[in-house]
Amino acid sequence: MAVNVAVVGATGAVGEEFLRILESRKFPIHELRLLASKRSASKKMKFCGVDYTVQELTRQSFQGIKIALFSAGANISREYVPYAIESGAICVDNSSAFRMDDDVPLVVPEVNPQEIARHYGVIANPNCSTIQMVVALKPIHDVAGIKRIVVSTYQAVSGAGLKAVDELQKETSSILEGKRDFKRSLFPHQIAFNVLPQIPQSNAFLSDGYTSEEMKMVNETKKIMGDNSIGVTATTVRVPVIRSHSESVNVETKKKITAREVKDLLLKAPGVTVIDDPGNQLYPLATDAAGKDDVFVGRIREDKSIENGINLWIVSDNLRKGAALNAVQIAEKLLEKL
Repeated sequence: MAVNVAVVGATGAVGEEFLRILESRKFPIHELRLLASKRSASKKMKFCGVDYTVQELTRQSFQGIKIALFSAGANISREYVPYAIESGAICVDNSSAFRMDDDVPLVVPEVNPQEIARHYGVIANPNCSTIQMVVALKPIHDVAGIKRIVVSTYQAVSGAGLKAVDELQKETSSILEGKRDFKRSLFPHQIAFNVLPQIPQSNAFLSDGYTSEEMKMVNETKKIMGDNSIGVTATTVRVPVIRSHSESVNVETKKKITAREVKDLLLKAPGVTVIDDPGNQLYPLATDAAGKDDVFVGRIREDKSIENGINLWIVSDNLRKGAALNAVQIAEKLLEKL
């Protein structure tokens, strides 16, 4: 059944990815409405070979829309999702606005698709780093029970938007040309040839020293996995990579599970590709994951410092599975119920 679809934040990095994924997956669209800020209105964007004109987002933008895909930031979502719901649309929101609301499902289709059924007009798309981690960890949790997770992320600049990609590229060129007076506008320090243990770029740190990004991973993981007893600690880091987030993940399980058993589980897991042949230097790379849909897992090995520990290296395209693809998969699940 073809439905009317709106994409909010259509001109952003995730918005553009929404269009590519909707097209490649042949999502049944009757009418497509591209929405963005006033400054982006009238811009032309191509979808399925047809030029569409971007419209300014207003309270009346959702009349006749059945599914609205939001990726324009938490403030925009908080303001406009209620109007979309009032107009009869079901919203899949990629921002942090509603993720931790008790009555809003937080969904990764490979992990907790059953949660979609309890929506009241909005379904939250999790944080990009959380999504790829739980896709890989859910099969382990189901078999051995996860007691604790220690994760360090290596996140691409595209997670901060197209302007961040542009800043990395220009700063890199500036340094290679011997210029040291580059005026950055987004990152608090040099990102080219550097590593920043701070996400987001501003207002990142909470009173306890953790960043808001780190606490998203902590809280969202427990909600998605449906288990508040799981201990989670995270360190999130921005690296000078354009696309795909990488994660070093250590899990302590309640029951003993071997690296071989973990590998066998993940080889059968939906949405997971295992690349784990260290003898031939084969393991997931950000450059290989870019543009792909799966979560890639490798470097699977037992943690010899504790009785029931497993180490994994997890990589995924942050704009696809980490954002747009996951949202479209949720929308596909919604279609099954319409």
